[in-house]
Amino acid sequence: MRIRRARTGTVLLIVAAVGLAACGSGTSSKATSVTTETRVIAVDMTAMAFQPANLNVTAGETIKFVFTNRDTVDHDAFIGDAAAQTDHAMKMNATGSAGDHAMGAMTTTGADDVTVKPGKTATLTMTFDRAGTTLIGCHEVGHYEAGMKATVTVT
Repeated sequence: MRIRRARTGTVLLIVAAVGLAACGSGTSSKATSVTTETRVIAVDMTAMAFQPANLNVTAGETIKFVFTNRDTVDHDAFIGDAAAQTDHAMKMNATGSAGDHAMGAMTTTGADDVTVKPGKTATLTMTFDRAGTTLIGCHEVGHYEAGMKATVTVT
């Protein structure tokens, strides 16, 4: 009987070790996968400024920007690299609307820009695909030129 118990104990020990090893490898592979959680970043729109003016995100990360207009005039928020900002400004001047734009270092899960009335809030959700620098710009007449932009650094 003692031998039988020893064998049973040994078998149980081996089964437990295999089970723990399987759990360990599952945890390891899960830790290396890209997260699908969405982080929320609040951004205030004030007199010719976004607050915060500098944001840091990680490549692969999805960010829900919540823009709150704390000013007395309309503001817009367009997210894209420098070339997309220039393109957006030209289209806004030519057509008075946002139009469709290439997003540079990100893809969009919604619109690429929003206009926010005084005292109101609007959101944009973006997934940042690769490292680089992206901008948030307000293209209401004269605002971008006055410095109403924020920098998003993707690492």
